[in-house]
Amino acid sequence: IQSDGRNRLPGKRRTVVARHGSHQHEYHNISKGYHGNRIRTTKYSLLTFIPMNLFQQFHRTANLYFLFLVMLNWVPVVEAFQKEITMIPLVVVLIVIAIKDALEDYRRYRFDQKINNNIASVYSGKHQTYVDQHWQEVRVGDFVRLSCNEIIPADMLLLYSSDPHGVCYIETANLDGETNLKQREVVRDLPQQCSELTPENFHGRIECENPNNDLSRFRGYVEHPSKVRVGLHNNNLLLRSCTVRNTETVIGIVVYAGHETKAMMNNSGPRYKRSKLERRLNVDVLWSVVLLVIMCLTTAIGHGLWLSNLKEAPFLITDSVSPALAGFYLFWTMIIVLQVLIPISLYVSVEVVKLGQIFFIQNDKDFYNENLDSRIQCRALNITEDLGQIQYLFSDKTGTLTENKMVFRRCTIAGVEYPHEENGEKSNEKHVAPDRLLVQKLNCLSSPLFLLRDASMELTYIVDFFMALAICNTVVVSSPNQPRHVVCNIVPEVSPTKLKSLDEIKMLFQRFGLPRFSALSPPHNTGSPRSFTRKYFTRRKATSFRSGELGSWKGIEDNMVPLNVGDMSRLEISNGEQGSAGEPGADELIYEAESPDEAALVHAARAYGCTLRGRSVEHLLVELPGMGSLAVRLLHILPFDSTRKRMSVVVRHPLTNQVVVYTKGADSVIMDLAESPKSAERSDSMQGHIRKQTQKHLDDYAREGLRTLCIAKKVLEEEEYEVWLKHQVFAETSIENREELLMESALRLETNITLLGATGIVDRLQEEVPETIEALQKAGVKVWVLTGDKQETAINIACACRLLRSTDHLLTANCGSKVDVILLFYITSSPFKFRSRHPYICFPNPGLVYGCTLDFALQDDLKDNFLELSQHCRAVICCRSTPLQKSQVVRLVRDKLRVMTLAIGDGANDVSMIQVADVGVGISGQEGMQAVMSSDFAISRFKHLRKLLLVHGHWCYSRLANMILYFFYKNVMYVNLLFWYQFFCGFSGNVMTNSWVLIFFNLLFTSAPPLLYGILDKDVSADTLMKLPELYKSGQNSKAYLPSTFWLTMLDALYQSLVCFFIPYFALNGSDADLLSFGSPINASALLIILLHQVIESHSLTWLHAVVLVGSALFYFSFTLVFSMVCVTCSPPSNPLGVDKLQMSEMHFYGVCALTTVLALIPRLLFHALHNTISPSNTLKAAMMDQFNPEDYCKRMQRWNQTQAQTNVKSLITVEHSDIMIPNCDFRLPEELKEFGTPSSPVLS
Repeated sequence: IQSDGRNRLPGKRRTVVARHGSHQHEYHNISKGYHGNRIRTTKYSLLTFIPMNLFQQFHRTANLYFLFLVMLNWVPVVEAFQKEITMIPLVVVLIVIAIKDALEDYRRYRFDQKINNNIASVYSGKHQTYVDQHWQEVRVGDFVRLSCNEIIPADMLLLYSSDPHGVCYIETANLDGETNLKQREVVRDLPQQCSELTPENFHGRIECENPNNDLSRFRGYVEHPSKVRVGLHNNNLLLRSCTVRNTETVIGIVVYAGHETKAMMNNSGPRYKRSKLERRLNVDVLWSVVLLVIMCLTTAIGHGLWLSNLKEAPFLITDSVSPALAGFYLFWTMIIVLQVLIPISLYVSVEVVKLGQIFFIQNDKDFYNENLDSRIQCRALNITEDLGQIQYLFSDKTGTLTENKMVFRRCTIAGVEYPHEENGEKSNEKHVAPDRLLVQKLNCLSSPLFLLRDASMELTYIVDFFMALAICNTVVVSSPNQPRHVVCNIVPEVSPTKLKSLDEIKMLFQRFGLPRFSALSPPHNTGSPRSFTRKYFTRRKATSFRSGELGSWKGIEDNMVPLNVGDMSRLEISNGEQGSAGEPGADELIYEAESPDEAALVHAARAYGCTLRGRSVEHLLVELPGMGSLAVRLLHILPFDSTRKRMSVVVRHPLTNQVVVYTKGADSVIMDLAESPKSAERSDSMQGHIRKQTQKHLDDYAREGLRTLCIAKKVLEEEEYEVWLKHQVFAETSIENREELLMESALRLETNITLLGATGIVDRLQEEVPETIEALQKAGVKVWVLTGDKQETAINIACACRLLRSTDHLLTANCGSKVDVILLFYITSSPFKFRSRHPYICFPNPGLVYGCTLDFALQDDLKDNFLELSQHCRAVICCRSTPLQKSQVVRLVRDKLRVMTLAIGDGANDVSMIQVADVGVGISGQEGMQAVMSSDFAISRFKHLRKLLLVHGHWCYSRLANMILYFFYKNVMYVNLLFWYQFFCGFSGNVMTNSWVLIFFNLLFTSAPPLLYGILDKDVSADTLMKLPELYKSGQNSKAYLPSTFWLTMLDALYQSLVCFFIPYFALNGSDADLLSFGSPINASALLIILLHQVIESHSLTWLHAVVLVGSALFYFSFTLVFSMVCVTCSPPSNPLGVDKLQMSEMHFYGVCALTTVLALIPRLLFHALHNTISPSNTLKAAMMDQFNPEDYCKRMQRWNQTQAQTNVKSLITVEHSDIMIPNCDFRLPEELKEFGTPSSPVLS
């Protein structure tokens, strides 16, 4: 294609030329804005650490608030403490976070240095050879040479491979976790493809798209000096971090380097979300601010009134400040004094607690998968508590509920079904037990006595069917003995076979290439395998021949003897383990496929002797029964995508030399693309019969829960192929609108195809899936399955995993137009039609065949109706769902119902819904790591979701909720002590304790116990939580942290502060105790009350709790004692010297502390005792069951389950667009429906 300069959009594409070569003079102008290959993932340097870290930390509102208080305390008229003391809380928090950030950044720095100093072989223009350079010295336009097992340093365009066919293999495990090999191809039509590339002789100019993070797309072209363009695609690109495998040498030119590589642009690091509990916490912090303002206003007003009532008091220093202005100053002073009310340390504590929770989740041995050597990954660091509040679960089917290890189970070819009954017992996709009848038919190819002119077209369908299974894929072939299998440059000699002539073989395939087919007689009953044997005859020794022989069959006997069924066993003995007959000892082949479906189909074809033995860029080596090894020229691959739902290969047939298109894909797509009879006279023709029978078999497969694929073929005339090729090349060399052009080109090729047959592949359920779903439903989680499979398949799997039960309703909505959907919603919401709540709904979206029910239901004017109907259902199955529809459904339920959602999937098509949900869970399965990379949590099996939610989710939520409430409680309780004192000091802003104890009380003395509380508290054992899923509902309803719970905690803190202040006040009233002597028992009592309050609230106490609680108390008393002995001028103007030492030496001090503590805690103890006796919660009942012996435990567990069980026997209801029943003859179409016109189906007839 000649370059005409059109569609050149500056800024939307990148130009790359060789750094050393003919374009060297313009290299610097072109690439001056491109990044180098040095990477830097660190945030800071030695010079920028302090200013940048402080800048980032002060983006937090809490830090800004405390910085404001520090600055406010430097104003003389409102100063409350020593300037240095006010800075301590903020400085401690900043230092702790700065140390954490510094350690993390240093770890990133060391990793960067290790990567940047890796060695690569880069071409040097000065030395005219390849020299070793560090990765960080590589630039765009450099030529890099790599050897086997070396890591690719930058995104490179593959220009040379030591493989004679211009391919290389890479492993992308470092990029996406996939260990199967991927094949990459050298750019086509390069002048030096047969010899090692010389950089000086590369004169091409590369035009490609700007850097992006799409790993599966690369668009561009190479423009040669002759103005000829060669299109570039993803298979020409070697991505940074991948490893070269099975290839001796590759050479490429760097197009993206450093942070512009696709690997680095996808390196987003850990995911951060804001949890529901954190949003609730922010609201309560605002309430604390309101409470702080009220207390400060009260004090300011009281101080103004107190001053106005004291005219010329002798102890007042006369100044010109009015009472109103003094009150205004005191307002800001009290903001400083009562600053503890705003919990600055709470946010840091919450982060520490979540890290501790994640540590225990990741080290739970129940999440370890020995087969994969993997454990759970917590990629989001701050939403652990959301695991305990999930209300809706959205799950993919394939690979999530099922194994995604496909086993070939059944197939239908030319309308004849082959059940493969023996294969039903197989569990490995590599071992396929062939169907005996199908083996007999294929064996006829090896019989020299079999007359092709007497055979029906069925045999050609069978051979083409297995040819399509073998070559319509992207499977990489290798073996333990050889690094890879490749195809020779020329068509190989056909191995000795039992056929007579290639002419006869060509005639066999040419008959299938005719534009019209002779009528195919209806197939015989598959239940009678002997009915076909009368067509086949005994074999005799055939004349061996080579590929050049074109002679006719010789010595054909006129009298043929019927073949014995028992003799038809040549193919059965291979069963996919060995090579074809005549090649004993053939080495075992290893197929590395990008999807389990492809591997299962290739193994199935091999079981019938149709073996894929090698692959190169331009050829496939295929072995067919009775024909030996054939080199099939590969012209084009149209890869599978979620929009087309199919893939095709264009080949030149090795026998007929015709251009043939083999296509496989979803039945809903292939059936539409397959050619249909042109007239009524042809309605019973071969294709019409095949379509009818194949559809019947597909429906049977779906009802059995099998995954179905249709196989088709198309023969192109040379002129037709040339026309299509021009459009395809134009699409491949386009940069703008390339996807749309390629889609149009593929559709042009894949129309009017000939249906060959279909396959049924079984994908078994993962272990413990039914038990997991049943437990989640008992826990109150509504389970939705969003799948792209057919309705029958999804329902079958849903029944197998106990999502549907035999006694349940099933409301099926299968509508073909918007008015049908509206009418369905109207009728199902009518009180005279549906008076009870229906437990199930199945929403299929058949797309081209059945309509767009889900598309209509997700439209703005029908969303509310859809949600209303789905709320009456215990589970929902959305069939034929696209990835976009999955995310739309999750977003709709999350936003409209305001519920906590979790989405779980294993493939790239699940990424969108995983990212939309509140919690996204990826399964590291057979479809790569895209879902894992986009998830918040990654597990290896669906069953792990049970413990993750019911146990760890419950624990994380209850622990964190109780810890947050405890933080608010202790802050409010202690601040109120300072507030009550203002009523006795003229609202002057003075305090009854030294400022050091005041600052350290929450920062040091009471900070450790809440952390332990939030990490280790356990209200119910893991075994009980697993056996009683109903306990999970407490988290769904946020019972641990309700607004009422928050305010009750505040009232309790208020009461305890009153007791803690006034008991010492009345005990010391009338004595000669000074200010600090009065504050000493108050502080000690407050500490004991706060610590013992946690003991009361804790559900589990261990030696570690005892150490921390006792240690906190000892730390306080030791600090105050030492402080009072050595500090003389530490807290001016007061002097704490000897105060606490004197207090602790008197029994009166301990008596006051003990009485205060008991009176403060008695109401909470009585409340817990009465509440747990009169109305114990389910959690408490379950915790008490843990204390029983095993026999009593089992009896009580059985009694629990009996009381919780609900048995509702209901009838079956099926509502479809074609059979919606009208209640009576007086029914009239509602006015709101008339504007939509008449239904597309006879819904009102």
